[in-house]
Amino acid sequence: MAEPTAHSEATAPGEAHTEVPGGVAHAEPTALGLDASMWVALAMLLVIALMVWKKVPSAIGKSLDKQIAAIREQLAEAEALRKDAEALKAEYEAKAKAADKDAAAMVERARHEAEAIVAKAETDARALVTRRQAMAEAKIAAEERAAIDELRATTAKAASAAAAKLIAEKHGATADKALVDQAIAGLGK
Repeated sequence: MAEPTAHSEATAPGEAHTEVPGGVAHAEPTALGLDASMWVALAMLLVIALMVWKKVPSAIGKSLDKQIAAIREQLAEAEALRKDAEALKAEYEAKAKAADKDAAAMVERARHEAEAIVAKAETDARALVTRRQAMAEAKIAAEERAAIDELRATTAKAASAAAAKLIAEKHGATADKALVDQAIAGLGK
């Protein structure tokens, strides 16, 4: 059995036939001689014409221009902020370099001051040692003098005691009287 085609059967005006599997044909609706795809195209043309008539493309263009202007402003602001940030960065880098130089100068100054303090401490220590040595020598000399004086005093005591003993042993009361008389006689002259 042969399958019917869309054009082999007679169609009524305003209807189109399509071939469906299984041999049964369905009619596609049409209006005013236009099928569905033509009506969709006509509706699209009507919508586009309406959009042009209402100036939608220019409104969209204006909206896009506003957005472009806003984006340009944001870009300009971002560029200005970037330049400010770069200036701040350069300023802080300069301050950091200056702070490094100041820190190096402070360290150098502190090193010189420490060297001066050490040198002064060495000089003071030497002077202190010299003073203490002089004081010790003076004390030793004083102790020596005191020891010599004490030795002289002890020696003088011992000598006078020995002399008194010798005199007492060798001289009696009569010999002493003669010596005293002689000394008294010598005083008158």
